[in-house]
Amino acid sequence: MLTIAMPKGRIFEEAADLLRKAGYQLPPDLDDSRRLIIEVPEENLRFFLAKPMDVATYVEYGVADLGIAGKDVLLEEERDVYELIDLKISPCYLAVAGLPNTSVDEVAPKVATKYPNVASSYFREKGEQVEIIKLNGSIELAPMIGLADRIVDIVSTGRTLKENGLVEYETIVDITSRLIVNQASYRLKDKEIGQLVSRLSEIIAEKAV
Repeated sequence: MLTIAMPKGRIFEEAADLLRKAGYQLPPDLDDSRRLIIEVPEENLRFFLAKPMDVATYVEYGVADLGIAGKDVLLEEERDVYELIDLKISPCYLAVAGLPNTSVDEVAPKVATKYPNVASSYFREKGEQVEIIKLNGSIELAPMIGLADRIVDIVSTGRTLKENGLVEYETIVDITSRLIVNQASYRLKDKEIGQLVSRLSEIIAEKAV
């Protein structure tokens, strides 16, 4: 049985739809389940539902053979896993944002983010010294209350930024969800994984036409 770690929410729904289009018979209530472990024995699949930031950890340590994770998570976590294919789902991007028409602290601008590793690397490559403030949620609040000069966060439609009076300053990287694999599983279950990758790749190619 192949075990796949996936985050709940939009990525899970889009990934389940992709698997169905690839011919996998998944139960119709799969997307609405509150269970954390879901088995689909007729397809020899088991799903773990995890926090987005934890998916790559499950895969690295081998409790899941495969995982579906956003590129933002893979860049931030830097886990020892193989990235197999870009599933082309849940597109968004990481951006630098803040209040409009505001200058930053010239000595060491404060940047609030859920992605401290990505943000540090980005500003370091630009030759800019910043102070990173790690937050776990409501990142948009930081510049509004004076905690930070800028934020680095995921942007999908830009609606959340706009509703909170913030503007984008720079795009860091485009993000989509990727299929990742545990290194040992890739060797031991190469036939099953190869078949899954082949079927998904065919559907992704069809969507791109």
